[in-house]
Amino acid sequence: MIGRRGFLRGAGALTAGAVLSGTLGGCASDETTVRMAAGESGGFYYAFAQLLSRTAAGSGVRIEVVSTAGSVDNLGLLARGGAEVGLVLADSVADSADPPPAIGRVYENYLQVAVATDGPIRSAGDLRGARINVGATGSGAAHTGEKLLSAAGLSPAEVTATHLPLAEAVTALRQGRIDALLWAGGVPTPALADPGVRVLDLGSLTEPMRERFGYLYDPVLIPAGTYPGSPAVHTIGVANLLVAAPALADSTARALTEALLAHADSLVPAEAAGTQFLDARSLIGTGTVPLHPGAAAAYRRHHG
Repeated sequence: MIGRRGFLRGAGALTAGAVLSGTLGGCASDETTVRMAAGESGGFYYAFAQLLSRTAAGSGVRIEVVSTAGSVDNLGLLARGGAEVGLVLADSVADSADPPPAIGRVYENYLQVAVATDGPIRSAGDLRGARINVGATGSGAAHTGEKLLSAAGLSPAEVTATHLPLAEAVTALRQGRIDALLWAGGVPTPALADPGVRVLDLGSLTEPMRERFGYLYDPVLIPAGTYPGSPAVHTIGVANLLVAAPALADSTARALTEALLAHADSLVPAEAAGTQFLDARSLIGTGTVPLHPGAAAAYRRHHG
């Protein structure tokens, strides 16, 4: 907190007056289009991006939601100029060669390993020799999944990995073509709310993940009944960040930040079980990822 406050004081020369009332392009009638790299349809990235797009409508910023494979894909789009902002897992940003600046920390993604309800896999240790879908190519799940398997003591040679999008992976699991799938998303994820699907308890892997790969991995609980007939399940949480291309105008970054601050309560997808967060107080907690100067100005205006 001290370091971040120091950063914000250093941003004091920035003008903090541009808000959602429409000063993005110099006059109230101007509208700036921002492409937001989201995620797969049916996931929380995409649902959150749609909510933010509707919230910002008419404010002077128009958000165009772009469907993607997920975090790694989104970072690539930002680097190539294919999007101005994007949603990413914190560890995907931390592991990137040139991390983009952040607008804010929006909510928590839960690592979820789903298996057949009547199948033999009961714990992470039972995944040895399994056919596992570790997330679509370019997703944060695929990036984090490699670490998760390592923390479970599994080498790449000990599993058969596939990279299907979520909807296809769930179908493959139901049909017995794979034994497990890894998903990084909110809870409940509608595609996993199936009586034939069960989510594994990964609580024993939290400390190995933190010891090997750092503090970004949080112990979290999926409450009983989140999925049909499910008990309480411990798993691993990873924060989501809304990040921006460094070239994004300060006024646009401020406007997006103001939208998050003003409408935090209405920007959690309705199907959430209350285990995610989007809180005006925690938005600033982007860890080692620096804030975009426009976002820093907005937070300084609200928090000093």
